[in-house]
Amino acid sequence: MNNLLQHATGVGSATNRQAKDKATHRALARYLKDESARSSKPQSQLTMAIEPQNRGNRDDKFVWPWMGVLVNVPTEFKNGRQVGESGNRLKEQLSHFCPQKVIPLWNYRGHTGNAIVEFAKDWTGFKNALAFENHFEAEGYGKRDWTLKKYRGSEMFGWVARADDHRCQGPIGDYLRKNGDLKTVGDLETEETRKTDKLVANLASQIETTASLDRMMEQREQLLQNYNEEIRKMQQIARMHSQKIIDDNQKLHSELESKMQELDSRSKELDELASRSNYDRRNLQQEKEENQKKTKHLMMATMEQQRSEENVLKLVEEHKQREKQAAMGKIIKLQQQLDAKQKLELEIQQLQGKLEVMKHMPGEEDSESKKKMKELSEELKEKYDEMEAVESLNQTLVIKERKSNDELQNARKELIAQGFQDLGVGRANIGIKRMGELDLKAFGIACRKRLSKEDAELTSSILCSKWEDEIRNPNWHPFRVVSVDGKEMALAEINEYNPSGRYPVPELWNYKEGRKATLKEAVQHVMKQWRNHKRKR
Repeated sequence: MNNLLQHATGVGSATNRQAKDKATHRALARYLKDESARSSKPQSQLTMAIEPQNRGNRDDKFVWPWMGVLVNVPTEFKNGRQVGESGNRLKEQLSHFCPQKVIPLWNYRGHTGNAIVEFAKDWTGFKNALAFENHFEAEGYGKRDWTLKKYRGSEMFGWVARADDHRCQGPIGDYLRKNGDLKTVGDLETEETRKTDKLVANLASQIETTASLDRMMEQREQLLQNYNEEIRKMQQIARMHSQKIIDDNQKLHSELESKMQELDSRSKELDELASRSNYDRRNLQQEKEENQKKTKHLMMATMEQQRSEENVLKLVEEHKQREKQAAMGKIIKLQQQLDAKQKLELEIQQLQGKLEVMKHMPGEEDSESKKKMKELSEELKEKYDEMEAVESLNQTLVIKERKSNDELQNARKELIAQGFQDLGVGRANIGIKRMGELDLKAFGIACRKRLSKEDAELTSSILCSKWEDEIRNPNWHPFRVVSVDGKEMALAEINEYNPSGRYPVPELWNYKEGRKATLKEAVQHVMKQWRNHKRKR
């Protein structure tokens, strides 16, 4: 029991649990605390409920739920029928025994002078029922007194309903058979023990399931941490590599500039030497030409270095432009198809107009006119055939596009249903978001303003769970609808993703950019994690 209590308390106070799980575990913790307090008492509730002189045989059958029988209730003949005390008046008279309610029994003649007293369905109710019976027996108005006395007077008689009352004929027996069963005290204890054992078994199973889920979540968290660490290392290596390339290029650039300055200085010295002395001009000219070649090569190397740096920057820009070019190409292709279709329609209208003009022109019997009309008719027929071919092609493309969209949607659903089930997506950029799910933190903030911390957490969990059930009812409107730019803001997310069912639905989500993730992003994320997981194995 202590282990159960410790587990239920820990899960109920966790921040990463769903509202229903937290509410269930908190209720369990409260139940276990109450059960522990009850078990610490020196006597059981049953022992305290049944006085020694009234325990009788544990095999005696009582009517369950606990009921008492009242007979000889005062009545009078009024307006052609018998009338008597109401159930509420009788309940007030018997308030010392804490009855749940008192039901007078009637028939076609009116009040029968009998009533049934119902007690609580627990051992305290049984204790009150026995106190009710003991009171009437002590006053001489118990069941045995009712059976033996010939003159019964005007006082009421009462006792606890048992098997013989359940079997008897008349309004009392009819009511008891209709509303109760016969059970012994031992049967009730056995049933309560069975329920307790079943509860403990269910709790043990739930604890085992929760522990398994905790282990699974820890494994997924570890996978995610390893994945993030690997990505961080790869990014660090890439940055170091890029920095090394930049440093090498800068170093090479400095060396090239130094060499060029050295060659310029040498050329000036040679020029000065040639002007001041009779040195062999041929050798000087040859050395000067060699220096010029080296200078040219160094300049070419500098240009090549600049081009390599530009290429590095272009690679990043080209990666961004590829998707734009693909989308632009598709738009241009669709525009060309539309232009071709509109051009065909215009040519067909022009040919039809020309043909109508030829039909109404004088001299239509002329062979040249007939030939022209025939040519126009054939050309018009070719345009119609071409138009039909374009329509057929467009229809084929539309069907293909629709099929591709269906496949993409099915792939998206499959990713949501299976692709992300075994992957660690705790803090990843791409994951599954339940669209339309309520924010438990908002309920917690509101409840903490009026309640203690423990009660606020339990109440907020219960309220959040209740609101989730109520939202599915389209007629439930406990809030005011506000419009912003002509758009209603109440239940905006649930109405966008599931307006008919009104329950949260999963969606691929880009948490980094706060939008719905594309199928490409989701597939890339799954493949990366799969390769990472496979490499580690």
